[in-house]
Amino acid sequence: MSKLSTTSDKILAAASSLILSGGYNGFSFADIAEVVGIRKASIFHHFPTKADLVRTLVSRYREDAQAGVAALELNVPEPRQILKVYADHWAECIEDASRPFCVCALLASELPSLPHEVATEVTAFFRFLSMWLTSVMERGAQDGTLRLTSAPDAEAEAFMACVHGAMLSARAYRQPAVFSTVLGPTLDRLSSTAV
Repeated sequence: MSKLSTTSDKILAAASSLILSGGYNGFSFADIAEVVGIRKASIFHHFPTKADLVRTLVSRYREDAQAGVAALELNVPEPRQILKVYADHWAECIEDASRPFCVCALLASELPSLPHEVATEVTAFFRFLSMWLTSVMERGAQDGTLRLTSAPDAEAEAFMACVHGAMLSARAYRQPAVFSTVLGPTLDRLSSTAV
């Protein structure tokens, strides 16, 4: 969603921002219309329902994450460094407030009350992230760059939970540096050079 060239892109960007500040139930099409500067009816032209809008947003969010992961894998060969670059990316997003929280993590906290099609997309995002992190953990264990104390899939889930928990702590304390403070020990523990 880096290009906001179309009305649809602008609607999705506004929805993302509104979700991050108030959750799924914290915004309406009227709020989006005000942010984007269009009539509410125009939104219905692109997205017939709020569930369609948020499902599309989460689907694109996953596609963006998949592209980001593919680029990361091409440019950073070592598993320990992949985890560090991933963590640093989020630390930067939180620091500059460009993406202060993962949209899918926030929506996951609302999962029981989300429409089925939105919940399905949120779960798909977590499955993708878990599978990718599991592959990183497996490669790191095989090449000796990561020291795992549990199975790779359990380590992947624990790392993902720590990243999202660190986001939550940084948000709760309103201190972006808390993210790295919380996540640092996890990265250190996974390092094969840790004592």
